[in-house]
Amino acid sequence: MQISIVGLDIAKQVFQVHAADAEGRRVAQVRLRRAQVLDFFRELPPCLVGMEACATAHHWARELIALGHEVKLMPPAYVKPYVKRNKTDAADAEAIAEAVTRPTMRFVAVKSVEQQSMLMLHRVRELFVRQRTILATALRAHLAEFGIVAPQGIHRVEKLAAEVRDPAVPPLAQEALSLLVDELASIGRRLDTIEERLVALHRADQLSRRLASIPGVGPITAMAIASTVPDPSVFRSGREFAAWLGLTPKSHSSGGKDKLGRISKRGDRYIRHLLYVGAGNAIRFSKARAATGEAWIRGLQERRPPKVVIIALANKMARIAWALMIRGESFRSPAAATA
Repeated sequence: MQISIVGLDIAKQVFQVHAADAEGRRVAQVRLRRAQVLDFFRELPPCLVGMEACATAHHWARELIALGHEVKLMPPAYVKPYVKRNKTDAADAEAIAEAVTRPTMRFVAVKSVEQQSMLMLHRVRELFVRQRTILATALRAHLAEFGIVAPQGIHRVEKLAAEVRDPAVPPLAQEALSLLVDELASIGRRLDTIEERLVALHRADQLSRRLASIPGVGPITAMAIASTVPDPSVFRSGREFAAWLGLTPKSHSSGGKDKLGRISKRGDRYIRHLLYVGAGNAIRFSKARAATGEAWIRGLQERRPPKVVIIALANKMARIAWALMIRGESFRSPAAATA
């Protein structure tokens, strides 16, 4: 029997292979060390290889595609129902081989090296932002112990840092808090460098410039979407793309009764956060509201709480972004589109 389907359970050092023929019957189960993986697949005829999408899956997918195989990545949550009884590497590989042949399975597009590098820049920026928030919160809390407070907001930290030398702060405390101030300044410089790099890359990317034409979408959000979604056609509609970002309500429906709860918060948390922040800014400014549809926003504000309105606009922005990626167009306001 010729091998046609392979389920590959990847890890750091030990990989499990489940090989099957065109009918799905098991041909072989092989355990490989990391250095043996490419040699094994080099000896196989071109076949369908399924893997769970994870941090290293895109690297192995590119390597196997270069050897002539067809590689499909799947979300681990969609593979799990095919695991029979006890969880082992062999059972996982068998489940992957079974899931990859399902006609209704949803797959993850393989990212290029450039796209992964771009996303790494975003992840480093996100890490620095979290560290800056931690440091600013610590500085604010410590100074409050000596009666020195400042309004909320990261842009107020610079003024707060100047209060470290206040006579009300003991010398030993000044010494300790100066370390926080220096670290804040260092992280601020690194963030400026990363954001300048992202803006430069955004200006050189046509898709990112089109996405940035959406009200509330800036260069960082546009580059994050362009890098995370290499193939928008894997989503059948803008609604499916918004659902993948976790911007649609959870459904608890049964017996013909539809019950919708809060948004699912599944999918890419980073892009969802950026769209939420952008939607909040778009609602604040009249020009962005007019471009998005002020009547629609005002109608929602009369019926729904403020955060629900922001989520609704973020959902709309996600659907617009998908449409622009599919059609290769730039954003046009409702009035311009009608004209």
